Amino acid sequence: MTGQVQAASFLGLSRGALLAGAITACLLLAGLVTWVVWRSRSSPAERERKRRLAVHSLGRMCDGNIVDYHDGALHYSYIVGGIEYTASQEVVQLGEILPTDPTTAIGPGSVKYLPRNPANSIVVCEHWSGLRARPGSPGS
Repeated sequence: MTGQVQAASFLGLSRGALLAGAITACLLLAGLVTWVVWRSRSSPAERERKRRLAVHSLGRMCDGNIVDYHDGALHYSYIVGGIEYTASQEVVQLGEILPTDPTTAIGPGSVKYLPRNPANSIVVCEHWSGLRARPGSPGS
């Protein structure tokens, strides 16, 4: 009988107290995990910035053609492995890198793309620009 009494208590605590302590510990752990996950979420703008920088650092460069620039987006095309890709890049956050006259961006340029996913590409990022200055444009 003394063995059962010892098994029923752990460090002098009743089963109810042990259960309450275990539930409290689980709730605290769940709260901590939720807080860490919620805090680590990044905004869409931050995720796009990280994508641009990843393509810049891991990407390969090829020739492309910027076909349009309106509503804060560059529209461009390029060929990789015999396949023509048409893409656009939102560049509102990169306003200081872009020319003041949007028409000077249209024309030949360079594109960086990820070799494993050539559709994932950029024309400009915080540390690089594939825009080429046209003769007669400011800064050329």
